[in-house]
Amino acid sequence: MGKPTGFKEFDRKKVAWRLPVVRINDYDEIYTEPKVEHLREQGARCMDCGVPFCQSATGCPIDNLIPEWNDLVYNNRWREASERLHQTNNFPEFTGRTCPAPCEGSCVLGITNPPVTIKNIENAIIDRAWAEGWLPPSPPESRTGKKVAIVGSGPAGLAAADQLNSVGHSVTVYERSNRVGGLLQYGIPNMKLDKDVLQRRLNKLTAEGVRFVTDANVGQNVDAKQLYDDHDAVLLACGATKPRDLPIPGRDLKGVHFAMEFLTANTRHKVHGDSLGDGFISAEGKDVIVIGGGDTGTDCIGTSLRHGCRSMVNFELLPQPPEERAADNPWPEWPRTFRVDYGHEEANAKFGRDPREYQILSKEFLSDGKGNLTGIKTVQVKWTKTDEGWNMEEVEGSEREWPAQLILLAMGFLGPEQYLAEALGISTDARSNFEAKHGEFTTSIDGVFAAGDCRRGQSLVVWAINEGRGAARAIDQYLEGHSSLPAPGLTMGTQLVH
Repeated sequence: MGKPTGFKEFDRKKVAWRLPVVRINDYDEIYTEPKVEHLREQGARCMDCGVPFCQSATGCPIDNLIPEWNDLVYNNRWREASERLHQTNNFPEFTGRTCPAPCEGSCVLGITNPPVTIKNIENAIIDRAWAEGWLPPSPPESRTGKKVAIVGSGPAGLAAADQLNSVGHSVTVYERSNRVGGLLQYGIPNMKLDKDVLQRRLNKLTAEGVRFVTDANVGQNVDAKQLYDDHDAVLLACGATKPRDLPIPGRDLKGVHFAMEFLTANTRHKVHGDSLGDGFISAEGKDVIVIGGGDTGTDCIGTSLRHGCRSMVNFELLPQPPEERAADNPWPEWPRTFRVDYGHEEANAKFGRDPREYQILSKEFLSDGKGNLTGIKTVQVKWTKTDEGWNMEEVEGSEREWPAQLILLAMGFLGPEQYLAEALGISTDARSNFEAKHGEFTTSIDGVFAAGDCRRGQSLVVWAINEGRGAARAIDQYLEGHSSLPAPGLTMGTQLVH
């Protein structure tokens, strides 16, 4: 590495977010502009560790060549860093902003010290590449004459489209919403992923020949079998969009919504200026409760604060995670430790406390007798470990009522909606996902492939990119009998030469 002793000399310093009391007043990205010297020092912390677990199976699902571009940043070779980054990642600006960074959890330095700020460095590389004009459109030199339809324009669908287009196939992406991007457009708020950042990449794909069709709900207003007949291959990348519900008394009260209803309406109205009428869900002046943690729960917290909510509470069923790794959570596994995300920090800045309440079980939504939500009844639970696993018990006498005029359900997703599978007649697995083996991505119908959350279940953006890239290779092999596209999981780094 360029600085063999860098990990001894420099402490971990993340790129700062904007001040929470400032950023809750707008929908701009939460990030600040890092200084080059700061990034070079952080890149210097990357060790010559021999086996870089950051890009292994426990680290980066797309095998990002992390030690290589850390070294290139330290040596001020930014354009080469961008080239190395794009060897494995179609959309570093998406992962650099939204990924929880499993690579950092597997960083070898993290065994004894805080890990390298990999995510910050990745984001800085791609932002520099766009700013310097290093990413002009590069359409393929020739076309194969083969047509591929991709259903869904989230990260899996876009990654597959990019890969397949690059080898000359004609790709059309069908999106059921009014704008392209899927999860990236409507599931992730603007303050984490600015929609201009997304549109910039979509413009590049369009200039390179990828065709996008919006308001096209395949299996509903677009005939699925006709789509199949009109193309040489079809990829289903429609995500896991069926939310986990909370079927307790009062679920039908006005004021209880799924998280994605809330986040989608917010982006459409507040960011894009769409007129939604009664379709907009406002948290202004309300006591808001978010049920469920994770990224989606945090996004609901941050969005509600920007609306001007009166109070904010976040229920989590599980106990509070420990500050350090537990004995049954060793490196290089993902560290299940206590974290403060941007929404928690903002809630603390506004209300003087972390919004999370742990070991809370929801029992009943409360009504004003006129169909409107007024609160929720809960009970505390305790967890005990047995030979069979963890056991949950309600704590007697711990019942409580919480005021709320808006409750957002952010408890994850159960799989894809089934009408598309039914329209094509493809098989699903025991979890209702489209049945297709990773690495092959073939469904029970010849020429129909599946990738992303609709195949593997709810997961990360970086895993969706892995799946999209893998499916593109499988489709290319199906169409051509061979493929020059890389297979995720097999990428190997190359020796840097100075």
